Amino acid sequence: MNKSLILILFICCFSVNAQVTIERTKTNNDIKLAALPYYSYGKGLGLTSPDSLFQFNIRFRMQNRATYLQNDGEEGAVDAQIRRLRLRFDGYVGDPRFLYAIQLSFAPGDVGQVHEGENVNIIRDAVLFYRPNKHWTIGFGQTKLPGNRQRINSSGALQLTDRTINNARFTIDRDFGVQIHNFNEYEDKFSYNFKGAISMGEGRNSTREPDNGLAYTGKAEFYPFGVFKRNGTYFEGDIARESTPKLLISGAYQFNNKARRTRGQLGNDLFEKRDMQSLFLDAMVKYDGWSFQTAYMQRVADNPVTVNPLDDTDIEYVYTGHGFDWQLSYLFPSDYEVIGRFSTQKVEDEIHYYTPDTNQYSVGVTKYIWEHSFKMQLEFSINDLSYYDGTSGQDWYTRFQIEIGI
Repeated sequence: MNKSLILILFICCFSVNAQVTIERTKTNNDIKLAALPYYSYGKGLGLTSPDSLFQFNIRFRMQNRATYLQNDGEEGAVDAQIRRLRLRFDGYVGDPRFLYAIQLSFAPGDVGQVHEGENVNIIRDAVLFYRPNKHWTIGFGQTKLPGNRQRINSSGALQLTDRTINNARFTIDRDFGVQIHNFNEYEDKFSYNFKGAISMGEGRNSTREPDNGLAYTGKAEFYPFGVFKRNGTYFEGDIARESTPKLLISGAYQFNNKARRTRGQLGNDLFEKRDMQSLFLDAMVKYDGWSFQTAYMQRVADNPVTVNPLDDTDIEYVYTGHGFDWQLSYLFPSDYEVIGRFSTQKVEDEIHYYTPDTNQYSVGVTKYIWEHSFKMQLEFSINDLSYYDGTSGQDWYTRFQIEIGI
């Protein structure tokens, strides 16, 4: 039996098991899925066919920024760029329980440098979901894995202009595969979600030679006092102004078998494959304009350093180590917000020769014009660097950014 026939039979089986009327399903399916790419204040620009068998929404967002940076031992420099420019399409075809989400990126910092023989990385998300009811979602395609909290949040829903140094080094980001999510969410009582994924382990848009190594990811989320207002788990800051304290505690684990890149789904190519294990623990509290979140991230791997067999001075290593993040903010009634963040990152001894331990201190002010969809941000950050030989250094930057989107 060929692969095309198997796929057709698979879809038919789903259709046979989904005999609820379209109108009934539409009332409880607003296409707000945990894996969708980014925060949305409204519903974007949408079209629905007269027979309700097709829905298409389009959204965009743009981040423009200017940065003055001073790296250790270098002259100060000014950087101004379009950091992100993205289009997102989502909706359903045939039945509201069969949903799709597509996100494309166009800014150079999003696409990345094009290397000979590799694809242009404009595709960030391309995923089909089957959601038979409010408790279950099955996804197939490329999207974010159920990893650390800040990575799951859109970059457009951050309080500061970028994620933490620990997210940059330890996150598992996007991958192609199958995901199954189980939701049990209530506004005023204990709630919990379980999420799992089996994916390629190579990151987005990989066309490398196939191998038999896969990545296995699991995540659990607990809300002791009920879920946050307006899907508040998926954006930073207490924009919704919770009237009672709300708490999220979550943990995720991934085993990436025979990973090819220095950070699993991200980074440079290793000279030899390595098995990697990643652990993520998160907590978030919101109440009356106050927001606090903390995170722990860790990656471990045996023999993390790999050497080019043709040049023993050419080194690539798995980024192993751990880090903590703490972030506190308050949103004033005027929609100005003040934010403070501290991150500490310690690398494993095997790679300390090649990269320093780092502490990052950040403060910021955000003015929300249309919540996270239209805001202005000002940030100042300092990185204290500690090298293997006992020496130290310091980088710092100040940045102004405008985010706008629908």
